[in-house]
Amino acid sequence: MSPYIHFNPPAQEWAYTADAAADDSTPEATILAFHRTVPDYNETSLHSLPGLAKDLGLSHVLLKDESNRFGLPAFKILGASWAVYRSVGAHLGLAVSDGSTPFAEVGAKAREKGVRIVTLTEGNCGRAVARMAAKHMGIPTRVLVPKYMDSATRHKIRSEGAEVVEVDGAYDDVIPVALKEAEASPDVLMVLDVSVEGCDEIPRFFVQGYSTMLAESERQVLEATGGKPASHAIVPVGAGSIGEAVTAHFKAASRRKEVGSARVLSVEPTTAACLVESLKKGVNTSVQTADTIMCGMNCGTLSTTAWPVLRDGVDAAVTVEDIEAHDAVKELEGRGIKAGPCGAASLAALRRVCSDAKQELGLDETSVVVLYCTEGPRDYAVPS
Repeated sequence: MSPYIHFNPPAQEWAYTADAAADDSTPEATILAFHRTVPDYNETSLHSLPGLAKDLGLSHVLLKDESNRFGLPAFKILGASWAVYRSVGAHLGLAVSDGSTPFAEVGAKAREKGVRIVTLTEGNCGRAVARMAAKHMGIPTRVLVPKYMDSATRHKIRSEGAEVVEVDGAYDDVIPVALKEAEASPDVLMVLDVSVEGCDEIPRFFVQGYSTMLAESERQVLEATGGKPASHAIVPVGAGSIGEAVTAHFKAASRRKEVGSARVLSVEPTTAACLVESLKKGVNTSVQTADTIMCGMNCGTLSTTAWPVLRDGVDAAVTVEDIEAHDAVKELEGRGIKAGPCGAASLAALRRVCSDAKQELGLDETSVVVLYCTEGPRDYAVPS
């Protein structure tokens, strides 16, 4: 039994059904139509990796490349744009659930009413929120960051028009500071992709926003394989929102009825494996984290709304070392794909399961595997 893989057998039979009462059921077409109104909208590529598939004895390995989404180097803007629009619009009493009010109009009314945004980040999410809120909608935005964030990342967030505020401590230590700011004024909205107790509506909007990526990849996979749907999906998990979106999509009851469900595999750094620990204990469990080059996944606590979906739907939770993520970055580079360690971690996980648990996870010559590569290239300290 591999110490790097935690199996979750009941997930194979689980089916996800959207909860309309919790506002989980906004049509993908509505969200896609909204995204098409945001500057620099683009559909990202799905790369076919036939050489890798042959080496691993699989039918297809396909990589969804989120290294350039709306001109930003990660997928986060999909969720951030929808979440900012929905949360601000709802605060102002505007018609936004169907995307009918232009985001520029929402921004103008927000400025009139003195609305402000506060968020926190380890990098990509904060920049994405700043891009939508501050740059596109003109709403004053404060981004709280942990003390260890490098100056280059802070500069990128400021370049979007946001104020960057350092908080002493790690990511989890920043959350109560942001909550306190949001509670201080009714016109301060905390836009965050991680749900905490009493604050779970806006994170759901992030998850909804990721549906555009999943709708794209579903269609692209069928085009690339001659009509074969994905049988396995591998997704990086930090606090869990993207993992929740991918799991809900591939385990959806409607997808199971149409083409069958797929097995979902998560990947985390060995130094921040809160999902693995939570699955082992059966409850959402926080862990102490340590430095990792996969800094976007350096989260010690899962989103409270993500946990039930991940608990029930993830078939296997995989952990990888920094050196494995780095090797995957270099391998993808050799195949003409530029990725950061978080994005390349999905490839590292695939190699791990093909080495240690191929039969247990139903990986064979008929398998169609989709890797979600969630970030583009960035500088990091190469592990020894």
